Amino acid sequence: MAFSNEQLERYSRHIILKEIGVKGQKRLMTGSALIIGAGGLGSPAALYLAAAGVGRIGIVDADAVEISNLQRQIIHATPDIGVPKIESARRKMNAINPDVKVETYHTMADGKNVMELISNYDFIMDGTDNFGAKFLINDACVIAKKPFSHAGILRFQGQTITYVPGEGPCYRCLFPVPPPPDAIPTCSQAGVIGAMAGVIGCLQALEAVKYLARAGKLLTGVLLTYDALTMEFRRVKIPARRDCAVCGANATVTEAVNCVTAPVCEGIDI
Repeated sequence: MAFSNEQLERYSRHIILKEIGVKGQKRLMTGSALIIGAGGLGSPAALYLAAAGVGRIGIVDADAVEISNLQRQIIHATPDIGVPKIESARRKMNAINPDVKVETYHTMADGKNVMELISNYDFIMDGTDNFGAKFLINDACVIAKKPFSHAGILRFQGQTITYVPGEGPCYRCLFPVPPPPDAIPTCSQAGVIGAMAGVIGCLQALEAVKYLARAGKLLTGVLLTYDALTMEFRRVKIPARRDCAVCGANATVTEAVNCVTAPVCEGIDI
């Protein structure tokens, strides 16, 4: 692959980094990433992946833009209210970088389609806001041997961890089963500071870029937490569990299903 003069100028700040260089930028341009959720986390992630020149980026979301989204979902703007989020996101991503191919999926990821959705992408990003979706994405990626970035935000706190097949724990190693319904409030119930989505979503984008470009060390085996009120990051080492239901030696979760109906997710008391 030869760079055009425009591409050399566009990606010059990447190319001069010894950790990225020409080879790393070429890997980004031939790589792909799927972002599930075009909301608070997916917004900054999508913008930075497009700016970085990731060649093919998928966006999965079934919702339309609402005015309450605009406090944190920076890929959307006031004129986008009522527009499908995937379309609003696609326009902004291509405005930043018309060379990027943006593939949109106006649907929710569920047990019926998640394996197909993730099948043609190199790296998966979980930008969802509910535990059912997070467990579904984790299970699908582990089963399909796909690397992915998990993240979650609430109030002034955020967290993220990266899974790479064979290199560290998955989300179920950290949280074996989802919490009972309504045990933990959602962002709409408890609130979230808008910039928190930017901090954690950008970290997810960094993990995707590093993975695709083969640069640096990923958050495998490490849960990175952030408290915006105290401005403190904390790294917590997470071991892989041999008894993990999906990535353990004797896995019992062998297909990705909606956790709200799966037997492994019922009768939880934690």
